[in-house]
Amino acid sequence: MKSCTHIPAEVHGDGRFLVRRQEFEPAYLRSYETGLLKEKIDEALECLRSCRLCPRNCEVNRWERFAVCKVGRYARVSSFFAHFGEEDVLRGWCGSGTIFFSWCNLRCVFCQNYETSQIGEGQEVTPRELAEMMVRLQEMGCHNINFVTPEHVVPQILEALPVAIERGLRLPLVYNTSAYDSLHSIDLMNGIVDVYMPDFKMWDAERCRKYLLAPDYAAMAQRVIQAMHQQVGVLKVDEESLALRGVLVRHLVMPGMLEETREIMGYLAAALSRDTYVNIMDQYYPAWKATSMEKYAEISRRIFPRELGDAIQYARTAGLWRFDTRWRTGRGAGPDLFT
Repeated sequence: MKSCTHIPAEVHGDGRFLVRRQEFEPAYLRSYETGLLKEKIDEALECLRSCRLCPRNCEVNRWERFAVCKVGRYARVSSFFAHFGEEDVLRGWCGSGTIFFSWCNLRCVFCQNYETSQIGEGQEVTPRELAEMMVRLQEMGCHNINFVTPEHVVPQILEALPVAIERGLRLPLVYNTSAYDSLHSIDLMNGIVDVYMPDFKMWDAERCRKYLLAPDYAAMAQRVIQAMHQQVGVLKVDEESLALRGVLVRHLVMPGMLEETREIMGYLAAALSRDTYVNIMDQYYPAWKATSMEKYAEISRRIFPRELGDAIQYARTAGLWRFDTRWRTGRGAGPDLFT
């Protein structure tokens, strides 16, 4: 196992959100032992024959060709590594074991990972190869397995899990999503995922249409984030403030769109809980198509410091108080281990 420097921590929040590590068991283990995981795999693979696993509802037979997401029978992976750029509750001192899936069911014009999500860099993997990635990340000492952009590959993740479990996988699973999922997919992940980490990008339908190419994005995000919360509740951590189970919501502050932030923060506090753990992110920069001054001039800049301050204040005014704060020693992302 990879040696990592242990950085002592204080529990984030209070005892209400503490689960002792020795008392924790990943949700998927019980589903595997009871046979529920096998049932979910069979159902999910059958769904690929007329795919409605995301809100695009393209009904393509993915056993024969790829769907709107450009993924067919098998998942495509661009990289996997111990990631030190994630939230503190995920990265800890040995990193979050991220697996980055290629392609995406959204078409965000400002995507900062467009080489992976829009161009599809990476290679197709079998269930066994995907399972081996999970186990390898565990052997490196990562604190969790973090599936990045999993919305269109739920069946493939489920199919790989039994192999990983039989090889000793015992880490919490993180479902790191844009929140443009179907309720069916989230139901398939019930009893499998420990930590849901959805984005909530935008609120206004017209902005969702223009910038995400999905006018129904906000409506779907509300439904699936509520379903996630009903499954696992607010974020719980162990004695070292490492996430074990619950919901962690990300929101990227966009230039000139603070009203979006205000609506989203109000929704999270009212529809989920004021104890919802939130990461209000300030790292927006113009990328992909958003660099076009002709078509997207309004988002072709970084946010101003006052915009971030206002965003945080909107969250506090809504009653939210559990925010991601970088108290661990900073490190860069680890090397790409995809071979």
